Amino acid sequence: MYYVYVLYSWKDGGMYIGQTEHLIERVRQHQLGKVTSTRRRRPFSLVYLETVLTREEALGRELEWKTNKGRRYLRKRIKCRVLSGRH
Repeated sequence: MYYVYVLYSWKDGGMYIGQTEHLIERVRQHQLGKVTSTRRRRPFSLVYLETVLTREEALGRELEWKTNKGRRYLRKRIKCRVLSGRH
């Protein structure tokens, strides 16, 4: 099983979208600053995830979410005031 996930950065208010087979360990790596692309954006909250059966599905979903249409879908799906910029 694979996970496609969305992290919310409390530092810059943005989203990080990723995929992994080991969700807990991967989120831990983000929080500890061991992921180069997110190191300076910590701390994070896991705000959304979906599970899929194959890595190919996870990669496809991740790429889909990284489009403008995909980000709009996520904001609507999450329905989180934090992600809309209203604090």
